Amino acid sequence: MKLYLSVIGIAMAIVAAINLIFETAPWYYVISAVIWCTVLQFALDGLIAILIRVTPDRYFDVDNPYFAVSEKSQALYKRLQVRRWKDKVWELGGLGGFSKKSLKEPTNPKYIEKFIIECNKGVVTHRLSYPIGFLAMMTVDGLCAVTIALPIAVVNVFLNVLPTLVLRYNTPLLQRLLARMNKKCPAAKTAAEA
Repeated sequence: MKLYLSVIGIAMAIVAAINLIFETAPWYYVISAVIWCTVLQFALDGLIAILIRVTPDRYFDVDNPYFAVSEKSQALYKRLQVRRWKDKVWELGGLGGFSKKSLKEPTNPKYIEKFIIECNKGVVTHRLSYPIGFLAMMTVDGLCAVTIALPIAVVNVFLNVLPTLVLRYNTPLLQRLLARMNKKCPAAKTAAEA
């Protein structure tokens, strides 16, 4: 969390400083626009998270082909060494009632299935947050839409891409774990489907 807040704080300071140096707007407008755009990013991301949270789990099912992670994607995540830095990424799933920071019940198929569904929900949440952050550009005047709102939206995209990569990295691992459990104990599969 400290890393994320540091990135956000540094980005805000850089955007504000550049706009103040080049006098794109009066100093008070620059400062308020930077704060406004940042707060708006949090609000829009939060709204999306709430909307996805209340969407029924059946749309994010374990077997939904939309959430399949291709071998090419898995190879990319390996090259990006997601495993090495994934624990540094901010995980806020606990606010919605299901933390994905660690496996709490690694032998419970129902729990693993719920974990995968929550990962799928997280992927959709973050992917929707990529473009929605650019709405802030419509809320500030003139050049500041490009010099303030745009850079803050780009930082928002970056901070949403990281958890997307982590979630997509973890999903195939969880699916293999669930498949092994279901293969070992077909009764567990029946219980998980119930």
